[in-house]
Amino acid sequence: MIYLDNGATSFPKPPEVIETVMDVMSNYCANPGRSGHFQAARTAQEIFKTRLALARLFQIEDPGQLIFTKNCTEALNLALKGILREGDHVITSSMEHNSVMRPLHRLRKKGVETTVVRCDERGRISIKDIREAIRPNTRMIVMTAASNVTGTKMPLEEIGRIALRKGILFMVDGAQGAGHMDLDVKKNHIDILAVPGHKGLLGPQGTGFLYAKEDLSMTPLLEGGTGSHSKELSQPDEFPEGYEAGTVNAPGIIGLGAAARLVNKIGIEAIAEHERKLTENLQYGLKKIKNVRLYGPDDTHEKTPVVAMNIAGLDCEEVASLLNDRYGIAVRAGFHCSGAAHETIGTGNTGCVRLCPGFYTGENEIEETIRAIGEIAALFSDAGKK
Repeated sequence: MIYLDNGATSFPKPPEVIETVMDVMSNYCANPGRSGHFQAARTAQEIFKTRLALARLFQIEDPGQLIFTKNCTEALNLALKGILREGDHVITSSMEHNSVMRPLHRLRKKGVETTVVRCDERGRISIKDIREAIRPNTRMIVMTAASNVTGTKMPLEEIGRIALRKGILFMVDGAQGAGHMDLDVKKNHIDILAVPGHKGLLGPQGTGFLYAKEDLSMTPLLEGGTGSHSKELSQPDEFPEGYEAGTVNAPGIIGLGAAARLVNKIGIEAIAEHERKLTENLQYGLKKIKNVRLYGPDDTHEKTPVVAMNIAGLDCEEVASLLNDRYGIAVRAGFHCSGAAHETIGTGNTGCVRLCPGFYTGENEIEETIRAIGEIAALFSDAGKK
C-alpha cells in the first residue's frame, strides 16, 4: 500500500512513538494527579515532558499554558466557545475547515458576528481584505495555518501583526501546519493555537492540544474530575488542569511527547523541505498528464504537502476507488469537511482527490502514483474512452 492520506492522519507512526506507548501501557500507566504512588507520579512526569517538548517546538514560554485535548477539533471548540460572547465579531477565511466554520455557525445563533473573508481560487487571502473587515467590536481573527484542501499557507506573521496592533486575539488552526511548517507563536504573534497530535507531529490518534496565552479568560468546555479542589462544585479555572476534566489519554500524550522530540531532533525545516520536494515532483508529474487538473498554488513553497486534483470526466470518488482497488494507493476524495474551501477554488459541485505525501513517503511511491493516475486518465476519462 502506498499511503498518501497524511492530511487525515500520518502513517506509519515512528518506531519511537510505538515503543513509548507500549512502554507506558506495560509498565506504569496510571491516573496522573489523582494518587501519590509511583506509577501515578511517573505518568504525570512523562506527561509534563510532553508539554516541554511541544512548548519547545512552538516557542511557547510556559508549558503550563498547553491544554491537552483528544484532537484539534476539541481544541478549536474549547477556544471559540470558551472565549467568544454575544456582541463579539470574528474574522475568518473561506478556506477554513468545518472545525472552525461549524462552531462559528453555532455561535452566530448566540449573537456572535462573523465575517468570512473570501480567498482567491488558489486559496490565498488578501491582507488588505483582512484589514478592511476589522470592526470596533472585532474580538478575534481565526485562521488556518494551511488549507486542508489545497495546502495553501496563510500569511500568519502579517495577520498576527495586524491583530497585535489592533488589540485583537489571533487564533490559528494548526491542523495542516503543525509539523509541516514553522509555527512560532512569538514570531507569528499567535495568542491561541490549536494542534492535532496525529497528523504532522506523527503522534498517536486521540491526541491534540490548545495553547492559550496567559491571562486569557476562557470558559471550560467540560466540567468534572480534576486532581485538586475536589470538594468544590465549581470547576477550577487554573491552566491547564481546569480545562482537562476527567482522565487524560496518558499513553497517547506520552507517545506524542516521543513524536515531538523526534520532530525537534530532525527539525521542521528539514521535514518541510523533504515533503516539499515530494510535493513538487508529484505536481510536476501530474501536470504533464492530459485531462488532469490541479488546484492550489503552483509554487510548492506556498503550500504544505497537499495536492488537490481531478480527472476530467471522472468523479473524484471513482478516482480514489480506482487508485485503491487497482493500484493499492490510499488517498482521500470528496469535500474534506471544508465546503467553503471547495466553493472558493471552484470544486463546490465536484469535490476533488487529495494526495498528501508525508515524512515517510518515498520518491519511488510518488513515481508509482503519477504512473497510476496517468493510466486512469488514459483508460477511464472521457477523452480516454473516446
